[in-house]
Amino acid sequence: MDFVLVHGTTQSPAGWDRVAKLLAAAGHRTIAVDLLTPRELPVEGYAQHARDQYDGERPVVVAHSGAGVLLPAIAEALDARALVWVAAYIPDFAGGRSLRDEARSVLEPDWIGVDPTADPAKASEFLFHDCDPETERLALDSLRLFDPAVLAAHPAGAAPEIPSTVIVPTRDRTLRPDWLRRAARERLGVTAIEIDAGHCPQMSRPAEICGILTGSRR
Repeated sequence: MDFVLVHGTTQSPAGWDRVAKLLAAAGHRTIAVDLLTPRELPVEGYAQHARDQYDGERPVVVAHSGAGVLLPAIAEALDARALVWVAAYIPDFAGGRSLRDEARSVLEPDWIGVDPTADPAKASEFLFHDCDPETERLALDSLRLFDPAVLAAHPAGAAPEIPSTVIVPTRDRTLRPDWLRRAARERLGVTAIEIDAGHCPQMSRPAEICGILTGSRR
């Protein structure tokens, strides 16, 4: 099976390295796309940018954090067989509100206004607090800002018809776990899978994420 891994707003594709290695060892093909471009694009532009980096058919598309805004469009562009939201914002498909409109409901209050890429201590506090020292070092090396205006301002379109899995880290300090549980149920019609992790379980719990992706843990 093919997996397309989509980084969030504060990490490069290297944030997926541990998960990608485990998936490859299990016989799966993976590509961690890079959304960073010389100029900002509309949502459809980022979807095409992801499409240009993938040469397979019908992957599972996995998105982290703010990349949830882009996940439906990327999934459509790649003709995805399934979507996985890892601590990822789920758009307001019915109401059409943007992430900016919902920020105070979605994000933990202490996270709003923080730029972890400019302050390693803040990154450790909010993103990597559940990592062991070696993992934290690797995680800090993966820091990179990707925050085009479209992520905050894009109004949600129609809900995807592709099957979704939502992963909720219960110790997330950036995106509110209670909000994500509710959004999974109300916006996608699924019950979230909860894991004991912070906002970046692809770093701190890669084997558990891999198990969920491959169906060995449901």
